[in-house]
Amino acid sequence: MTALKQYQRLESPGVWREHAEAQRRNVILSFGDASLVVADSADRVLTHWSLAALDRLNPGEMPALYAPDTDSDETLEVDDPLMIEALETVRTAVSRAEPHPGRLRLAILGAIAAGIMALGVFWLPGALVRHTVSVVPLQVRAEIGRDLLGRVTQVTGPPCTRPGGAQALDRLTERLLPGSGARVFVLPTGMPRATHLPGRIILLNRALVEEHDDPSAVAGFILAESARAARSDPLAMLLKEAGVLATFRLLTTGHLPERALDQHARTVLTAPPRPLPDDALIERFARAGVPSAPYAYALDISGERVLGLVEADPMRGKLAPPLLSDGDWVQLQAICGG
Repeated sequence: MTALKQYQRLESPGVWREHAEAQRRNVILSFGDASLVVADSADRVLTHWSLAALDRLNPGEMPALYAPDTDSDETLEVDDPLMIEALETVRTAVSRAEPHPGRLRLAILGAIAAGIMALGVFWLPGALVRHTVSVVPLQVRAEIGRDLLGRVTQVTGPPCTRPGGAQALDRLTERLLPGSGARVFVLPTGMPRATHLPGRIILLNRALVEEHDDPSAVAGFILAESARAARSDPLAMLLKEAGVLATFRLLTTGHLPERALDQHARTVLTAPPRPLPDDALIERFARAGVPSAPYAYALDISGERVLGLVEADPMRGKLAPPLLSDGDWVQLQAICGG
């Protein structure tokens, strides 16, 4: 977009409101590649707005009030004259580039709209999710995972990071999922025993590391969440929940709406784990050299509901390779300061 060249290094303060009920926040605005970057005072990016979709809510008034599109209640107040000039220059350039509608154009648009409606009802949602999941790069998945983790920890508290325990957890993760790039975090409260996020992030409740005599059960939960993520892509699950518009926004801008992330974070903390067939789990345990019985009894102490995992334990009668040294296990059990 040629209108951006003279403003590539432009920054200014602004006031951002995520939605109508949210508090106003002081932010720093800067131009990105075809987007307006909104960051907090610590230079953490809060959101990106597409410059091509920018909407001025109060033409001629000050401070200027913008929205990321015509249907959003997210707003941004700007009183810096140069930044307003830049934004209006971009909006003018976009407006001039749009052809003026005529009868033929309206007829074509009507046909396209009818086709889109048919696609939207019968085909588009699933196909759009599948296509988006197939093209989203790993770094975007990782960013989405980090965004979700930040929202989850607003409820659970920050991940436990006592140094010796964190290092032991990293060693256990590499032992179980070598070369995968997976990250495992122990959270202090307010979550199920284990869950996972896009970007190869696995979350464990602190009770898992504090209430067992050895790391076998903890290892089992890590392997089970890895199997769930491989069986049902967590990004696809997020997009199915978020809907077509949010999926299209991710596909075109590389970012999801804040509300979609907030909603999915709540789902992560409340949804029951998706069931896994015993044979898929047993294969994972066998490949990692981990006994399945400790994990099974952690799920059901009676063993009645997990008999398949107990009886088919791939390490039964075998000497299982150590998961952690005794010292590392003690450090891991104290990762939350216990």
